[in-house]
Amino acid sequence: MRIAVFDLDGTITRRDTLLPYLRGWLRRHPRPGFRRHALAGLARFMLNRDRGRLKSDLLRAGMGGATADEVRAWTVEFVAGLGPAEFCPGALAAIDRHRTAGDRLVLLSASVDLYVPDIGRRLGFEETICTEIAWREGRLDGALASPNRRAEEKLRCVERLRERFPDAVVAAYGNAHSDFPHLKRVEEPVLVNAGTGLRRAAGQIGIRTDEWRNNPGAGPVKST
Repeated sequence: MRIAVFDLDGTITRRDTLLPYLRGWLRRHPRPGFRRHALAGLARFMLNRDRGRLKSDLLRAGMGGATADEVRAWTVEFVAGLGPAEFCPGALAAIDRHRTAGDRLVLLSASVDLYVPDIGRRLGFEETICTEIAWREGRLDGALASPNRRAEEKLRCVERLRERFPDAVVAAYGNAHSDFPHLKRVEEPVLVNAGTGLRRAAGQIGIRTDEWRNNPGAGPVKST
């Protein structure tokens, strides 16, 4: 059995998804004080470098207090509106090859559960693991209800997958240095869409590299 673990932002999609999601929401639900709160959140980030806190600050400023129905309606619109230009051709090809080989597809993202599971379902993933956002009495709170699924936390998620599927071979795809902790611990790691320096660093530790943005992707996935 093989498990194929895919990052989302910059790996499957060409760029970040959280900010476009938030911008689209704000166009439909303007928040006059959002800019001031967002700048305060960015100032805190420059001091503490806490990406999870920044994510929470932006969501609270832009979407705090929204109802589940309001969020759901925007999520459906946002995910349906992701067209071919937003996805890397090589990523879609790799997903299809793993599916054809009968592998278990897992989407593992630091982006949030307001929309990532919907993207996972659209692309045919069997499981999605992402950063969870808190609700309070039916309205969006914006605090993180789970660890930010990034860096070492992604490694912990992969280790929990191994506990559930102890005999599985794990293939993993990421695009950033923050993906190195779990890429280094799987049998079939691939770094995609990275710059020259990052590709060189990956090669030095035995991580294969590929370019998915304008390319059909890696070679065929063999059944196990």
